[in-house]
Amino acid sequence: MNFSFSEEQEAIRALAAEILGAEMTQERLKAAEREADWIDAGLWKQLTAANLLGVAIPEAYGGIGMGFLELCVLLQEVGRAVAPGPWLATLVHGALPLAEFGTEAQKQAWLPRVAAGSAKLAATLEDAGSAEDAPPATRARRERSGFVIDGAKRAVPGAGSADLLLVPASDERGVGICLVDPKSAGVSLTARITSTGEPLFDVTLSGVSVSEAARLGGPTADGAALLRWLAPRALTATAALQAGVSERALRITADYVKERVQFGVPIGSFQAVQHREADGFIDLEAMRWTLWRAAWRLDAGLLAERDAAVAKFWAAEGGSRIANASLHLHGGLGSDVDYPIHRHFLWSKALELQHGGASATLARLGSELARSGPGEER
Repeated sequence: MNFSFSEEQEAIRALAAEILGAEMTQERLKAAEREADWIDAGLWKQLTAANLLGVAIPEAYGGIGMGFLELCVLLQEVGRAVAPGPWLATLVHGALPLAEFGTEAQKQAWLPRVAAGSAKLAATLEDAGSAEDAPPATRARRERSGFVIDGAKRAVPGAGSADLLLVPASDERGVGICLVDPKSAGVSLTARITSTGEPLFDVTLSGVSVSEAARLGGPTADGAALLRWLAPRALTATAALQAGVSERALRITADYVKERVQFGVPIGSFQAVQHREADGFIDLEAMRWTLWRAAWRLDAGLLAERDAAVAKFWAAEGGSRIANASLHLHGGLGSDVDYPIHRHFLWSKALELQHGGASATLARLGSELARSGPGEER
């Protein structure tokens, strides 16, 4: 693999950094965090105008027609700016499976709207009634020309602003992913506000009717296979956000310790402080290398379940150490909500635990290696 970015990828990075840097001032960040939808509408509009929301959407549906690697480049810049918004929910959990598996009618109905910024998506990936890796307890029973869905989902990001929910449910064929209007009768959302201010939603579905055409990929699509396809991409995209958050936290901290004077000298001259910063840089490099390996393999259509798990492990483990060190080295200033480092700490801790923390990720990876052996994935 080649870790160098192409001119097009560097252009995506530069454009995203320019827009996010101009739009996401401290005042705008605070305002967006207070919004019920946890989003800055002006930023969403600017990224839409630059067609960056369509970076991984095919040109036939209004996007740029690039791939998952370029989407991760965008997400890293979003993480660096700690910009509130349903980035994972819409661009990863929703648009990626629609673009890959949707029927032509489903793609035409939703992908142009996502690229144009007029539609947001969310996927209810955590089932409240089933264990990890088990079929969803949410059920879709056949009724006349469609299905009726009953069940409960939890911790769903972006559901409050979503125009469409992707709902995995067990049915007579196995597992299907149903496209559900969140305003449908029988759908209820309950927001749980997290430490970052982002609302995660409990979604209850009680007798929700959908048509046969609302099954993602068509009547015979295997929803379990779709979820297996999405899982490593969701992990890798989370790692991309975390890499941006951690990189910026480390830079803010490095600038601070060069200016903060104690005993007549900058604290950055203290060996213990230098060690903490050096350890953080090593963690950041591990995060970057594992992230881009996983993203490259996924973008190339190669198996990358293990690579994605390794990237997520380092995003959780390394991200946590960088967040803790950055807050510690700021002393009392780290708890000042008018100073930016607290926001990177909170984002880092939230991303650390999303889709499972370091220990859980390592345990799953170990179980997979024990089952199939350490050989290279093919």
